[in-house]
Amino acid sequence: MQSEGTLLLHRSDVDRLLSLSECIGAVEEVFRLSGEGKIPPAGILGIKAAHGGLHVKAGLLPGRRNYVVAKLNTNFPGNRTLMSLPTIQGLIVLCDGDNGVPLAVLDSIDITIKRTAAASAVAAKYLARPDSSVATICGCGRQARAQLHALGTVLPCRKIYAFDLDQSAAQDLALELSKEMKVEIEPVRDLRAALQKSHVCITCTTADKFFVRKEDVAPGTFIAAVGADDAHKQEIDPALMASAKVVADHLEQSCAIGDTHHAIAQGLMRKKDVYSELSEIVARRKPGRTSDKEIIIFDSTGVAMEDAVAAAAVYEKASAAGIGLRFDFAGPS
Repeated sequence: MQSEGTLLLHRSDVDRLLSLSECIGAVEEVFRLSGEGKIPPAGILGIKAAHGGLHVKAGLLPGRRNYVVAKLNTNFPGNRTLMSLPTIQGLIVLCDGDNGVPLAVLDSIDITIKRTAAASAVAAKYLARPDSSVATICGCGRQARAQLHALGTVLPCRKIYAFDLDQSAAQDLALELSKEMKVEIEPVRDLRAALQKSHVCITCTTADKFFVRKEDVAPGTFIAAVGADDAHKQEIDPALMASAKVVADHLEQSCAIGDTHHAIAQGLMRKKDVYSELSEIVARRKPGRTSDKEIIIFDSTGVAMEDAVAAAAVYEKASAAGIGLRFDFAGPS
């Protein structure tokens, strides 16, 4: 069978083809399938560079059509301030899971942003108190905007506190999203005071030292810890991790590169102390929140199946609509 060539999709194509609500639904479904044992474990490889690094996440997505998907993302925290470039850049390669044919190459930025926010929304749906209406967002970049939009689809948000070391970033987010989401957003400098009044906290920073302290978090809070996706990155107090109910997106990854990793490294937790993977809860194999007083932390390191299901959705819609360019990497035979 002759290949039609590989579909090349620009970032704007991905943005247009993948809505946040569609991504949330797809991510929830793929967590359910994983919890039912229908998706094999994914793989990850990391490479360090002087000012950042590259990680590769790969996974198999079975279904009515099988896909093998790999995402190659670079993460250079200084890019935005030093070079006016995105912190995270990369590509997703989607191949036919039955014969290995490269079907599509997609820009990864928009998929990474949306699938990360979608995972937090799915976790909040199962782990936050249903009446949670006050949230604190830590880190006010593009990921924060997606996180808040996604959170608003599953919880009745009415008040949001925005915290960032760059106060102007918090002010810009508040000005922009308060109108879009029709919710009160207040930039804050005092994180402790904001956390004490919040039902939900989302951390999406590049911090390498924790700033959410155990003593500052109110009983019953749900925390989506998003930023620690590398062993040197950290947002949550290890003592808080050890005392809370921890739900991982991927147990091995969270213990190796997430905030759970730091609690284990300090001898405050063991791998077996992690309550569950999110997939087990979505598949109803374990209960989620069992008390209004529980502090539950979703340790979100980003898993390949999230990228795979989002990339597959984009590819199928693009193919059906005739969007994108076709390129034959093999060239004429």
